[in-house]
Amino acid sequence: MDERADFPPTLAKTDDVAPVPRRIRGYLAGRLVLDTTAALYVWEWPYYPQYYVPVADMRPVVLVDEQKDLSNRRGSMRVHGLRIGDAYRPGVAKVMTDSPITALIGTVRIDWAGLDGWFEEDEQVFVHPRSPYVRVDALRSSRVVRVELDGVPLARTNSPVLLFETGLPTRYYLPRTDLRLENLVPSESVSECPYKGTTTGYYSAVVDGILHQDVAWIYDFPSRQVLPIAGLVAFYQEKVKISVDGVAVPKPPARHVR
Repeated sequence: MDERADFPPTLAKTDDVAPVPRRIRGYLAGRLVLDTTAALYVWEWPYYPQYYVPVADMRPVVLVDEQKDLSNRRGSMRVHGLRIGDAYRPGVAKVMTDSPITALIGTVRIDWAGLDGWFEEDEQVFVHPRSPYVRVDALRSSRVVRVELDGVPLARTNSPVLLFETGLPTRYYLPRTDLRLENLVPSESVSECPYKGTTTGYYSAVVDGILHQDVAWIYDFPSRQVLPIAGLVAFYQEKVKISVDGVAVPKPPARHVR
């Protein structure tokens, strides 16, 4: 266990493979290019998986062989582009031709950005596939949360919502009315999370005339699984000092995920 972390680690390990029990569909240029109930999760690193889809479940003639072979520890693959109508995405698909993991032979791994939209059942998925081992809970609390930066208070509340996400540090979501807005300025940054949705705002902090970019974010319209965080503001404990009931929250490893 990582001694720096005060949260549970992810369960998956690199190169783990598991079946996807959900129907997966992918679209390019508004047209369906893959439709499968036999996809595989493959963890290319521990934090989240990638889909590997049977070639047989790709739309015919979508794959364009680019006559290039690659290999990695998962096996040998042939590089393909994707073409449908006038749309062409070069090099975004790798067909597994041989692998020590026999279940991967005959599957294709498509870069996430190689398609315009991915769907699990009838719900669109953003950023990357959702890990079946990740749980996300948003719980109301009465613990006292304080936020400061370089000794300057930015927020204090006794009505936070704590968001617990497997493999990531606890995030503390605070009501806007409990922020010190005189030290916070809106930012135009936007980010997406496959579990929470798309942010609707960021805040940067100004302390002693110095701008600290994007120290906090907001989901005004989060996914229904985490509705309690709607309209609340969370700060990176990587970038500010957060205490809960007077105890400092440790700074997690530098892997910023909202």
